[in-house]
Amino acid sequence: MKRLLLVAFALVALVWPASGGAHPLGNFTVNRYSEIVLSGDRVYVTYALDLAEIPAFQEGDAVRSPGFARRVAGDLVLEIDGRRVRLTPVEHEVTVAEGAGGLDTLRFDAVFAAEENTGSAGVLRDENFAGRLGWREIVVRAEEGARIVSSTAPAESASDGLRAYPSDLLSSPLDVREARVEYEPGSEAGTAPSLDASSGAARGVGRFESLVSQEDLGVGVILVSLLVAMFWGAAHALTPGHGKAIVAGYLVGSRGTPRHAVYLGLIVTATHTAGVFALGLVTLLLSRFIVPEQLYPWLTVASGLLVVGVGLAVLAGRVRHARAHAHGHEHHHHDHSHDLDHGYGYGRGGLLGVGVAAGLLPCPSALVVLLGAIALHRVGLGLALILAFSVGLAATVTAVGLVAVLARRAFSRLSLNGRLVRSLPAVSALVILAVGIGITVNALPEVL
Repeated sequence: MKRLLLVAFALVALVWPASGGAHPLGNFTVNRYSEIVLSGDRVYVTYALDLAEIPAFQEGDAVRSPGFARRVAGDLVLEIDGRRVRLTPVEHEVTVAEGAGGLDTLRFDAVFAAEENTGSAGVLRDENFAGRLGWREIVVRAEEGARIVSSTAPAESASDGLRAYPSDLLSSPLDVREARVEYEPGSEAGTAPSLDASSGAARGVGRFESLVSQEDLGVGVILVSLLVAMFWGAAHALTPGHGKAIVAGYLVGSRGTPRHAVYLGLIVTATHTAGVFALGLVTLLLSRFIVPEQLYPWLTVASGLLVVGVGLAVLAGRVRHARAHAHGHEHHHHDHSHDLDHGYGYGRGGLLGVGVAAGLLPCPSALVVLLGAIALHRVGLGLALILAFSVGLAATVTAVGLVAVLARRAFSRLSLNGRLVRSLPAVSALVILAVGIGITVNALPEVL
């Protein structure tokens, strides 16, 4: 009875809406905050880094190392009156917070002093983690007799020093990499600002990610966790994207059958699972050369091009079919499996292309689960949860495909022989083509 109650409690707790998410800006982000402090006749820079789960997993040892503050100072370019000025660490601190999937997030805070202070104009450029996604913010303030004449940066932080990200800027975070200031220094030496470290922005724990870090790993809890992972995968597939329109359009345009919809679900499962594993290997083995978030735009382009190819193939099949009718050939419109391979679509290659396109972009949460499982030495559980998540995602995509197939069959039984109904497969092909072009065009600026 106690075991049953525990399983029931775990099910309710895991499916219940989360009170927060993982990092508010996403699991991939490295967020940077710089503050030029004009204190009397001295110049200081306070600095903060907020690393989400995946970069904290990759860079954790480096951030905790004694020499990291000097590395950060080397990538902060401070110029006073046109001359680069060396920054030396005054104090620094690293704090750890619990993130998603049993992984930590890290915060690094430091105060740096400029070795030369004489001047009246300054420029600060932050080149730390230049290739990583995330928030970039620079603030300039004056105290103890110093006065700002003009500045390209505000005097107050929009994120409270990476402690409270504004909700209206989460989709388009600040990206300030350089600030310029003209100032009048004070007459006396100013004091260094105090280090005001904190655990950073409030975080919650993503429900799917939390499955891998449960303390109780009894058989009942594991089975419930797999079911919950499938639920979250199915729910994730209902969010924008994931090829639902492509799958529906393809099965209508190519006269697909329920069996083809199931095949698509299997391909989506295999592709999504393999994508997570591949991205995990990149994160673990190749992070020195490439960071995983840089792969997402390329994967999006590849997905878009696949969709374009499938759309063109389906459209070409419809054109061939129309020409055959125009020449008086006799055609039958039943839903045998060979219909997909003869004239209407792109055959098995089309099924593979649509399935791969729908599952090619692995969910970042699944990557967090994989890395968390490795960190917690629960690799088997992590792999099982990712597979269950992928099955849930594919179930939704399959259901969409089945609805499209059954709806087309229902319309075919009605005596609706108008031009609109007859043109539905061709319209579906055009929809696939348009979606593929849109995906590709939107992704190209990120890789160029």
